[in-house]
Amino acid sequence: MKKIKIKKYTENYFSKFIDLLYSAKSSKISEFYEARLLISKAKKNRKKIVIFGNGGSSAIANHVAVDFINVAKIKALSINNSSIITGFANDYGFENWIKQAIKVYLNKDDILILISSSGESRNMTNACKYAKKISKNIITFTGFKYKNSLSKMGKINFWFNSKRYNYVENIHQLFLLALSDSFKSSDK
Repeated sequence: MKKIKIKKYTENYFSKFIDLLYSAKSSKISEFYEARLLISKAKKNRKKIVIFGNGGSSAIANHVAVDFINVAKIKALSINNSSIITGFANDYGFENWIKQAIKVYLNKDDILILISSSGESRNMTNACKYAKKISKNIITFTGFKYKNSLSKMGKINFWFNSKRYNYVENIHQLFLLALSDSFKSSDK
């Protein structure tokens, strides 16, 4: 690609992402506040955060779990162990592996965070349905279609208006890390 095409592509790409971020910033304040309060309460009550995602969202879940531990000083866990995933998927089907992990790792009043770009991944929706029996503290992060299956099930739902995976995943990560970082200067 010529330098001019790359420059135009870059300007267009970041301009669209900034537009998405700007529109999300003002519309997600109440969800952010609610999620921050929920996490504060869980921290105070010595509960934990359990986070799941598929693909790139799984990598985000890992990153965010570490930041919740180190920055927010709350127990957090992301299940990304290939033996657990493949074992549960083999025994219960891929659409139920997260549900099985929740049976093992999620306790009453823990927080469950489910990250799914489309909000339609069967393993996420099945897990959310089951998790509601254990804890009502479910936060979802989705994009693509408004009122997707997963976003209808959480207590707090962050939906971002984009159908582009990288935009949705990057804004999920940004909001999740902002939640973690919100504990830096408080709770001292």
